[in-house]
Amino acid sequence: MSTITRRRFSASVLAAAGVLAAPGVLRAQGKPKLVVIGGGPGGATVAKYVARDSQGAIDVTMVEPLDAFITCFHSNLVLGGLRSYDSIIHPYKLSNYGVKHVRQMAAAIDRDKKQVRLADGSTLPYDRLVVAPGIDIKFDSVPGYSEEAAAIMPHAWKPGAQTLLLKKQLDALSDGATIVMLAPPNPYRCPPGPYERVSCMAAVLKAKGHTKSRIVVIDPKEKFSKMALFQEGWQKHYPGMVEWMDPKMHGGVKAVDPKAMTVTTDLETIKADLVNVIPAQMAGKIARDAQLTNQIGYCPIDPNNMKSAVDPNIYVLGDAAIAGTMPKSAFSANSHAKVVAMAVRGELAGSRTFPARYANTCWSVIAKDDTVKIGGRYEAKDGAIAEVEGFVSKTNENPEVRLQTSEENMGWYSGITADIFT
Repeated sequence: MSTITRRRFSASVLAAAGVLAAPGVLRAQGKPKLVVIGGGPGGATVAKYVARDSQGAIDVTMVEPLDAFITCFHSNLVLGGLRSYDSIIHPYKLSNYGVKHVRQMAAAIDRDKKQVRLADGSTLPYDRLVVAPGIDIKFDSVPGYSEEAAAIMPHAWKPGAQTLLLKKQLDALSDGATIVMLAPPNPYRCPPGPYERVSCMAAVLKAKGHTKSRIVVIDPKEKFSKMALFQEGWQKHYPGMVEWMDPKMHGGVKAVDPKAMTVTTDLETIKADLVNVIPAQMAGKIARDAQLTNQIGYCPIDPNNMKSAVDPNIYVLGDAAIAGTMPKSAFSANSHAKVVAMAVRGELAGSRTFPARYANTCWSVIAKDDTVKIGGRYEAKDGAIAEVEGFVSKTNENPEVRLQTSEENMGWYSGITADIFT
């Protein structure tokens, strides 16, 4: 049976990143300083690996206001009742490696002075800066939607209170309820995520015997990640429950009305009992304010090392970065981070560096014991990160294969969260 353990996960991503570097060399004038903004799968991994593998040669500070990270990945499984909310909360234990954890928001980056200004007005100097702020929601990308409206029509695309709100609304539905999901336009965090969420919501309805309920997916895209696999799964496990509408069918979203709980498209106005709006997204505010983004709101990078295309002293990784054909996922961010850690150690401590190798796998739950996956290996090619080898689950797979993939998914989660946060 093929499963991913913590040890196997760590070994595989280390090999993919090419991070078997020589011991660091201390600067004559004192320790060089690395500041990391953001404590997610990208930022926390960089902080840990630079501090640990430089053996004290680099001063590492992580700027992150939270004491613990709540993962967006596997939050759909919380909605579906396949894991508890507490199980996706991970306290930081990076001080074990010498990482200084500053529990504040980063207010601004002064690129000329090479300083990060914190919320309390104090500053942190850096020799190299890693910016890993994740995504922000473009609330105004959906007519009628707003941050206030999210208290009624949750997006739940950032974990925490929004995840709990969506779960509360889902669990309160009666048979015959109509759920409407507004899927996001490309590019966005976790391409298959909305459709895994549909599957998890459908599983909850099915388990409660809600045979009259339906889920309507209004999508701005003509196709989506793992489309054939999801549609096959919906027909198999939730026949007649899920209706997916592409732009040719609905003609575009004209408005949402949180008070009336309606979604209006060019085709019709749907009265809903639950509306999950997942708007367009962009890089986190700190990256935008520092002018690290381009016209689409994400950060261009050097594919050889994830260095910002506009500032040689800054690296950008994870969901905020334009990473070629790599999807915006936790696995991708963790892979980016291994490459960045190697590059930073090379620049600041004289460690050996190797050509960047990236990897990603995205697992998606369709039903209990029925999980599918997609992924690949990536390298810098023709000025971008490009896929050099890929794989995807097949339709009509044996149930035993899907069960093994389900177990692999849970093993990966245990492995990657241990690799990032402990």
